[in-house]
Amino acid sequence: MEHSAISPRTQASPIDASDLREAPRFTLLVRAAKLVSSQGEFVCVIRDVSETGVSVRLFHRLPSDDLIELHMPGGGTYQIRSVWERDNQAGFEFVERVDIARLIHEADEYPKRGLRLGVCFPIVITALDRSCEAIVENLSQQGAKIECEQLFAIDQALLIQSDDFAEVRAKVRWRRNSHYGLVFDDTLTLGDFARLAAKLQAPALLMA
Repeated sequence: MEHSAISPRTQASPIDASDLREAPRFTLLVRAAKLVSSQGEFVCVIRDVSETGVSVRLFHRLPSDDLIELHMPGGGTYQIRSVWERDNQAGFEFVERVDIARLIHEADEYPKRGLRLGVCFPIVITALDRSCEAIVENLSQQGAKIECEQLFAIDQALLIQSDDFAEVRAKVRWRRNSHYGLVFDDTLTLGDFARLAAKLQAPALLMA
C-alpha cells in the first residue's frame, strides 16, 4: 500500500544531538497520534516533546523510512526523523523547529479525538440471512467507513468478518449512496488497533 504523504527530503541542516538533550521537554502522557510513512499509517502514543524532538511509545517496530510524518489528532502534521528505537519506544528529531506551544495546545485540546487510519481491505458482511462483500476504506477504534453495493438500514446490526481479525459486530450509523459509517459494538483497545493496522499494512513490523 503506497502513501504519498511524505514530501522530499528537506535541505535544512540536521539538528545537533546536543540540542535534543538540552531543549526543555514537556510531558504529554497518553496522547495517541499516528505515524505516516510509505508503508502505511501506524499508531503511536506521544510521551514527551520539545522544540527539537519527540519520544513515543510503539506497539511494533518502526517503519524503515528515513523520514516519517507525525499526525496529531487535531490535524497538525510534523515531519520527523528517527534518532533511536528500543523496548517499544522511539525518539525522533523534528526536521524543522516547531511551535511547541501550538503542538501542546493541540494535544490538550483534542485529548479524546479518535485516530482514523486510511487502511483499505476486503470484508464479508452478514446481515440477517444474507452475506455480501464490502471494502473498508478507513478504520478507527470505534468503527469503520465501508463501501458496499448492498442496501442496509440505519441502526441495522451487521456481522463483519475478515482474514485479518476476528468477527466484529457493528451497527450502521450513516449512509451516503454506497458508503456506510459503522460503529463497533465493542471498541478496540489502542494496542489491538495498532497491531491490526500493522498487520494490514506491514506485517513484518510485528516480527521480533
